[in-house]
Amino acid sequence: MGNLDWNFIFMQILAFVLCITVHEFAHAITAYRLGDHTPKLQGRISLNPLDHLDPLGTLMLVLMAVTGARGIGWGKAVQVNPANFRHPRRDMMLVAAAGPFSNLVFAILLAVTARLFAPGMTPSLAQFMVYMVYMNIGLMFFNLIPVAPLDGSKILAGLLPADAAYRYELAMFRVGPILLLLLVFVVPGVLSLLVGLPTAMVVSRLLGTGL
Repeated sequence: MGNLDWNFIFMQILAFVLCITVHEFAHAITAYRLGDHTPKLQGRISLNPLDHLDPLGTLMLVLMAVTGARGIGWGKAVQVNPANFRHPRRDMMLVAAAGPFSNLVFAILLAVTARLFAPGMTPSLAQFMVYMVYMNIGLMFFNLIPVAPLDGSKILAGLLPADAAYRYELAMFRVGPILLLLLVFVVPGVLSLLVGLPTAMVVSRLLGTGL
């Protein structure tokens, strides 16, 4: 425990909390703007991290950061009622897409700030900004994987014809979480191709590292 880099561990946890807060806020505000007041009634239209943290998901994140073990952390899912939408299938897709899109926008803002003000930043702050860009883009690509309960599954369901979407969502309800666990713990190489590689490519473009 004495050899742990506590500064880096704190940076990991803080970056995750901030990224998840923006992600879940985007889901909530989008659902509200499309006609569903459920997120507002549950206090989710907020940028207070405490409103979006899932106790178990946060604990998993801390354990991963401290032990270096492979795994996933998560925030508290925003609950929505599709019956309140004017176009339920389309609007559910838009609510799902809002989360990853918010992480992309957040990453772009951070990258622009880092490139403009890097000379005046302390090394720790500059490192944190870069890590935040990585975290946001990584979360974006991870959540776009079309496996339930990730946002990508809801986006794909909204793009499919109604009958195909029903069969797909039924299959995802049955096996989606198992497939996700397999990706994370059993075949991480696939996850590296789906998330790690595109993340590195996009981040290098945003930060101008030329990788």
